[in-house]
Amino acid sequence: MIGPLDPRTAGRRYVTACVLYWFPVGLAVSPLILLFTERGMSLTAVAAFFVAHSVTAAALELPTGGLSDVLGRRAVLAAAGLLNLTAFTLQGLGTAPWVLALGMALMGAGRALSSGPAEAWYVDTVQAHSGPDAELRTGLARGGSAVSAALAAGTLLGGALPWLLARGDGVATWLSRATSGLVLPLSTPPLLGAVVETAFVLYVLTALPEPPRPPSTLRSVLHGIPATIAEGVRLGGRDPLIRRVLLSAAAAGGALAALELLTPGRAASFTGAPESGAMLFAVLACAGFLCSGLGNHLAPLTARLAGSGERAVLLGLGAGASGLLLLGATAVAAGPAALVLAILGYGLVYLGLGAAGPSQNDLLHRRVPSAGRATALSVQSLALQLTGALTGLLVGVLPRGPLPWLTGGALLLAGALLWIRRGEPAASYPTSREVEGVEPV
Repeated sequence: MIGPLDPRTAGRRYVTACVLYWFPVGLAVSPLILLFTERGMSLTAVAAFFVAHSVTAAALELPTGGLSDVLGRRAVLAAAGLLNLTAFTLQGLGTAPWVLALGMALMGAGRALSSGPAEAWYVDTVQAHSGPDAELRTGLARGGSAVSAALAAGTLLGGALPWLLARGDGVATWLSRATSGLVLPLSTPPLLGAVVETAFVLYVLTALPEPPRPPSTLRSVLHGIPATIAEGVRLGGRDPLIRRVLLSAAAAGGALAALELLTPGRAASFTGAPESGAMLFAVLACAGFLCSGLGNHLAPLTARLAGSGERAVLLGLGAGASGLLLLGATAVAAGPAALVLAILGYGLVYLGLGAAGPSQNDLLHRRVPSAGRATALSVQSLALQLTGALTGLLVGVLPRGPLPWLTGGALLLAGALLWIRRGEPAASYPTSREVEGVEPV
């Protein structure tokens, strides 16, 4: 039997899987809302489509994490790709509200399925090759940088492709006529995303090997998932360090919700028109992804300079909180200086969160056994999403001005302060060698 991949090869394949999954998501960032409105959907209907996405992702987050721990990483990742492939196709070609809502719900299901398995596969593979004390932070940082770069490139291409097709001599008219109005220039990014998702599924099935798991029946899978979920939730209750990781993820979710909800209006107020504001927001979104990727890239260096992963998390979250507080301080200001400071604050948020993420997950993986790794990542993702949703509701009812920005900054500052304390002794979980021959849950 062929042994596990070496860490360098596993890292390359992990990065490639991250790019192939997130690049199509980036393609849909710019055109999706405009495509829905071009299909005749009201803003209320568009909001309902996104609610369908969020509710589906939140409802399936923990069950799908447990599914990955029971059935295996590769099968769940491939299923996520197939769901996204179907979702992008429905979004690109759908004209009826129920079709578009179904596409968004399927994308939410794919998002839930993809939350954790790729990272869990990478950690499992590296630890199987080099032992439980293998160095993880560098590979996790490269994966985070790859996600950010893929989102940035996809966002730019997704915005540029419809614009280029619309400017072509009769290209948009020919495209609409040839497909009886089914394919518009705005449809091309999600349809291209469906093609890339096909490549993602094929890559996952052929390039991400994992040890065979015990044969599973439907009954054993359904029985194993709740137990795995319960164990993942209990981890945060009994391990103070894991609890801090989860609370930090919740703080980051609230900060990102405030940033993403408030930035489009802020951009429009700076430029004086919604169209130019939308263009500025697209550029800012791309810059934010790039800053996050830079933060991911600098995470190992930050940990070395700070002296530990915990201090690196403190510095990263503190920098992000400073960015949001700077955005709050300039919320009622005008002029070039305020714009420059606001852009600096925006970049600081993503840079800080990007620098903190790999160190947080490195700490998490060293405290969680392989059998519950994907579930723990799902709990972390769920904490981020739920807090983001609640913060979004709060920000929506607060008066305009500094207060909504300062709310997000205060949440992230509270998350940073959690890491002032020194770390607790490592929890006594069994290593992979100690559980050899023991059938996983």
